Amino acid sequence: MRSAILTTALCALLATLPGTPASAATPPGAMAQAATRPDAMTLPDTIALPNGFRPEGIAIGSRPVAYLGSLANGDIYRADLRTGQGAVVSKGPGTPSVGLKLDSRNRLFVSGGTAGNARVIDVRTGAVLKSYPLATGASFVNDVVLTRDAAWFTDSTNPVLYKVPLGRHGALPDQAVSVPLTGAIQYTTGNNANGIAPTPDRESLLIVQSNVGKLFKTDPATGVTTEVNLGGESLVNGDGLLLDGRTLYVVQNRLNTVTVIRLTADGSSGQVVNRLTDPRFDVPSTVASFGNRLYLPNARFTTTPAPDTTYTVNAITAPRNH
Repeated sequence: MRSAILTTALCALLATLPGTPASAATPPGAMAQAATRPDAMTLPDTIALPNGFRPEGIAIGSRPVAYLGSLANGDIYRADLRTGQGAVVSKGPGTPSVGLKLDSRNRLFVSGGTAGNARVIDVRTGAVLKSYPLATGASFVNDVVLTRDAAWFTDSTNPVLYKVPLGRHGALPDQAVSVPLTGAIQYTTGNNANGIAPTPDRESLLIVQSNVGKLFKTDPATGVTTEVNLGGESLVNGDGLLLDGRTLYVVQNRLNTVTVIRLTADGSSGQVVNRLTDPRFDVPSTVASFGNRLYLPNARFTTTPAPDTTYTVNAITAPRNH
């Protein structure tokens, strides 16, 4: 008992001495938590990918890890945002991996491009949990978004959305369903529906049509589309979309630009408030965020791909207060 009293008194005395470290007063784990906050990290601005990889989609969850898909063979590559190091975590089927989204259950939803399909991968093991044939004939299953009860995939060739409904606790169904797109969107020659995101109120879906540079609001129950009023602004070459609150980031790939739009809550209209570019951009395709940073893979669509072609992911600071 006496020993405990002396120890307590000594600790109190040390705490009052000038220059005495205050770490004893820091709650357990607080320093570690501060060191791992996104804004407290020193993260590389550019991450090298394997030569010949041909990235398109990118997905980032709550941890500083990015997943990228290969157009060359469908491999899934995991990159550590802290070190820039990475490795292939799931071998591809020999067909493209295009748009990607990661859920809270460590499942990666992958658009299959010209294969006309989608698959769901466990990123911890690399195993394919489910594969869904979505289209017959010519198709390009391009991008995917996750909502509370479904995964939605765009098709740049056919005016349709593909829905993978999620059951209780995120259970994966045996089959996907098709929802035809009608209304304002009109498919034409070239790359049609591309990136997809929810509206800020989460009631509808947003789709960018690359070839005509328009943004559409879509009723997920009916597939009926209306054009989002952007005051005449063009989103030509629009690719990946990322919604943050009421701010929508639109990657315009061949323009090497990320257009920043402030949307109304229902997504029926919006105003372009910024356009972001960077000398490192070389046809960026899609975008994901971690902390206050946007991460964009260089798809390099204007460069003929070869086994030794280099590819990177570039990070830029996201603008605040839009």
